Amino acid sequence: MTLQTSIIASIRKIPKGKVSTYGAVARAAGYPQYARQVARTLHMAAALNLPWHRVLGAGGEIKLRGHSAIEQRFRLQSEGVSFRGRRVDMKRHEYNFQRRRIKASRLRAG
Repeated sequence: MTLQTSIIASIRKIPKGKVSTYGAVARAAGYPQYARQVARTLHMAAALNLPWHRVLGAGGEIKLRGHSAIEQRFRLQSEGVSFRGRRVDMKRHEYNFQRRRIKASRLRAG
């Protein structure tokens, strides 16, 4: 499975009403040092029909700006996700991926 395929599969696992972070998605995909690649993959989210709005910055922060940030917050709230100020209440809504073993070759490459 390629890096991008692993990232897409991890994003698809996040259920409605739950969120995750770029870093947690990268770890779940087996590439703990590739949070930026998660962001790049999300740029294609519309074409891939991914739940892009469920992926946030560290601590539950919406990293998008302008209308995209407003849309992301709206989509999350419509799924029942609550906020504490400008951040998602991660204690209530963070999705915990099942632990996945990281191959030693991936650690050396990163």
